[in-house]
Amino acid sequence: MASLRPRGSDDLGLRRALSDRLLPLLVAAMVFLAALAAAGAIAAAGLAAHWRGGAAAVLTIQVPQPQGRADAVAAVLAHMPGLTTRRLDAAELAELLRPWLGPDAAKLSLNLPAVFEVRADPAAAPPAQLLDAALQRAAPGTLVERNGAWFARLVALAGSLQACAALAVLLVACVGAAVVAVAARAGLAARRDSIEIVHGLGATHGMIASRFAGRVTLLALAGGLLGVAVAVPVLLGLASLMAPFQPQGLAVSQPDSPTALFKALPPMLWALLPALPAGAALIGWITTQITVRTWLARLP
Repeated sequence: MASLRPRGSDDLGLRRALSDRLLPLLVAAMVFLAALAAAGAIAAAGLAAHWRGGAAAVLTIQVPQPQGRADAVAAVLAHMPGLTTRRLDAAELAELLRPWLGPDAAKLSLNLPAVFEVRADPAAAPPAQLLDAALQRAAPGTLVERNGAWFARLVALAGSLQACAALAVLLVACVGAAVVAVAARAGLAARRDSIEIVHGLGATHGMIASRFAGRVTLLALAGGLLGVAVAVPVLLGLASLMAPFQPQGLAVSQPDSPTALFKALPPMLWALLPALPAGAALIGWITTQITVRTWLARLP
């Protein structure tokens, strides 16, 4: 039985058959797109969690004709468990009304309602019906605005974005596997004569497939590392642009600081980025093994 020379040698001429230029660049493009899609999925999950813990738990209570009634509503809210209440002052009301009434809203002779911002702890807050009934008894006509309707839509939107991002990653993986398969078949066609000779002399399918898979795995790993190297600055740039829209505490206060730049991306994304080149290499190895073994099985 014939045996191929040690792995360091290139007895099949794979360095010429499998170029180290085109395939790594194609894999780099695939990994770059996968990194962007994964970042989008993680960002959507973070926004959904922020909405769930923030906006969904906020109630806005308006008390028309607040003389005498506002204190009664404040007393009801103070005795309700799981509620943190803050009454908006005149300056805050004027700022809210500025788009409609202009900068002098506070000077107008208007009987403005009292507005309370209430944060509810989902684990301890009273049922909505109980709170509404207590407010109506204390101050009939009190309006309670909840964010549940549009919050559910936002969560559904975030879920849709996550599903689209996962689908994009899957499509990128499939396209990457197809690119590797095409490259492997092109390499097989280019070295057909040499392969048929060593195959006829007794080289096993596994030996030949391992040589091709080893070469493709190295090229895919190099391309994956290049794709991640290109993706990181892009993701950091996007993170700096989105910092003002992030929850308080996540914004990059000093974008020039290496520590701040590192914290600009979620830890989950930093953990995922190194896995992308490894995933590209694994896809390259599996795809090449399947492609070469299938091709060899058809030889006479």
